[in-house]
Amino acid sequence: MTDLLLTGIGRLLTNDGPPVVDAVVAIDEGRIAYAGTRDDAPAQGEGQHIDCEGRAVIPGFVDAHTHVVFAGDRADEFSQRLAGAAYTGGGILSTVADTRAASEDDLFRAAAGRVRRMVAGGTTTVEIKTGYGLELEAEQRMLRVAHRLAAELPVTVKTTFLGAHTIPLEFQGDSDGYVDEIVERMIPVAASHADYCDVFVEERAFSVDQARRVLEAAAAHGMAARIHAEQLSHGGGARLAAELRAASADHLDWATADDADALAEAEVCAVLTPGASYSLRKPQAPGKMLLDHGVTVALATDCNPGTSYLESMGLVISLACVLMGLTVEEAVFAATRGGAISLGLEDHGVIKPGAVGDVVVLDAPSETHLAYRPATNLVWKTVKAGVVVANA
Repeated sequence: MTDLLLTGIGRLLTNDGPPVVDAVVAIDEGRIAYAGTRDDAPAQGEGQHIDCEGRAVIPGFVDAHTHVVFAGDRADEFSQRLAGAAYTGGGILSTVADTRAASEDDLFRAAAGRVRRMVAGGTTTVEIKTGYGLELEAEQRMLRVAHRLAAELPVTVKTTFLGAHTIPLEFQGDSDGYVDEIVERMIPVAASHADYCDVFVEERAFSVDQARRVLEAAAAHGMAARIHAEQLSHGGGARLAAELRAASADHLDWATADDADALAEAEVCAVLTPGASYSLRKPQAPGKMLLDHGVTVALATDCNPGTSYLESMGLVISLACVLMGLTVEEAVFAATRGGAISLGLEDHGVIKPGAVGDVVVLDAPSETHLAYRPATNLVWKTVKAGVVVANA
């Protein structure tokens, strides 16, 4: 018996071995029951049967770094950067003001629109950060919205508390006082609602010592660490991620070979965000170097209103190939299995028996078309736990 049987697959990319041609995937009770050649496939059974007619099938995208819960936009800031203004990070406070003023329902409606478009583009798992509240009630509201997205939309959500995103206006000139607020008041409450805690380690945000204090407090409350590291400068975030054996070090635009060795030794995943570097017109993270040094690499949209208003993992794959130098196979792995590894989801991002039945049928004969045709949504069907949740 199968709930969903995909036949006529021209090329199946499983992340669990070489690609399979003329393949079949069977999903039963939300999990992969069979993935392999047509000759060994199970009988059709009574579930839904879809003939893929030679199309390629890949695992569902795992977007491991997003800020999709926010209010307002920063199009004016983008225009200013196009005119030559430097990015300083100060625009985050504009989004904080808009997000604090928005109701929970308004935040949900806006975020749900983004996530629905992500699902239509093949995303089946998304990490969602806070960080646009920067005070307890607003951060809690963002976490509630993230959990509501998980409950009401066909997507797996992992939540990250990013109270240490920047210094709010009420603590300007007193960053240590804000760290006290995070550690003493915010973390004990957020820990009940967030899987991870993140810190933006940067000269204009938080120092390595401040980040260590925040993340050690978070660990004491059961939250694993993620770190915004080496995005705008080389500030030591990658080494801190290795020291703390964080789940991920994200961005890494200025990471060095020594950083890569430390991350690989500590088994810290590198979550790269080529869309942010593209939007900021900055050099891309050294994805190829990180891979060569044995680091597990993930790709993510970094969907946010200031530096990477992207919702398409297909576009991210193309950017990673064209601008970062990853092969298509490396980029697709990073956008699926790599993201799952960074989020501790061992049964996601792979098509093999027992794994979650999250798959994407591309309206193309191979995954190469994702990089080759970046302006087109090539997703024919998105399947979440064995259920078709988006159709072209």
